[in-house]
Amino acid sequence: MENTQPDKRHRLFIILAGIFITNTVLAEMIGVKIFSAEGTLGLQPAHLNILGFTMDFNLTAGVVIWPVVFITTDLINEYFGKPGVKRISYFTAMLVTYAFVVIFISIRLAPADFWVNGTDSEGNAVNMHHAFNKIFGQGQRIILGSLTAFIIGQLVDVFVFQQLRKVTGSKMLWLRATGSTLVSQFVDSFVVLYIAFAGTFTNDQIVAIGITNYIYKFIVAIALTPLIYFGHGLIDRYLGKEYAARISEEASHGSKGFF
Repeated sequence: MENTQPDKRHRLFIILAGIFITNTVLAEMIGVKIFSAEGTLGLQPAHLNILGFTMDFNLTAGVVIWPVVFITTDLINEYFGKPGVKRISYFTAMLVTYAFVVIFISIRLAPADFWVNGTDSEGNAVNMHHAFNKIFGQGQRIILGSLTAFIIGQLVDVFVFQQLRKVTGSKMLWLRATGSTLVSQFVDSFVVLYIAFAGTFTNDQIVAIGITNYIYKFIVAIALTPLIYFGHGLIDRYLGKEYAARISEEASHGSKGFF
């Protein structure tokens, strides 16, 4: 039995890494769409007054699946520590960069004549080439801001998670998982906005947008707590509770410092 446990641990990392990478790349791709959270739920716009600006919950579509990234980050953190989170975060950032390079090249490919003039489901004329370029042609500052915020957010998340684990030990999973997410997403929310929109929006506008986004992320982080315990339970059963506790302790001891 002992000989199979390292294999299970290796497979577990591959599974968590696959879920993490897939959802991060997807979130970046679909993040070009801005949707109304209130409208999606059939509610009236929030009209929050923040720093003199009327703010609604208009969010990027990427936030729909970003909670999956929260969960997998915390699970990788719990069982593989800072080295595991750093390894997968840097690798994912490189893959996202690669994806944007491929998209950048594809935008500049000459379109086929028959493809350019398409129609929608109602028969209305659509310039497919223009639509493709408009959707995928994100500004370079937004891409840079997103990647920078992602890396910084992950480093903050793993640092706060492990600091809380030193205080709580193996108990109070909800505190280190939710607490690290709340802190890291606060940082993430403002880093991406300042890099992407400083000089375009005023500081007050950036702060107002950041607060609105963070309120959403705060609510989601709290709501995800039961899923963290569910995932933790599945992994404990898969690895065996004693072995899972041992590698979790090893992960904690191997996670020192911020970088």
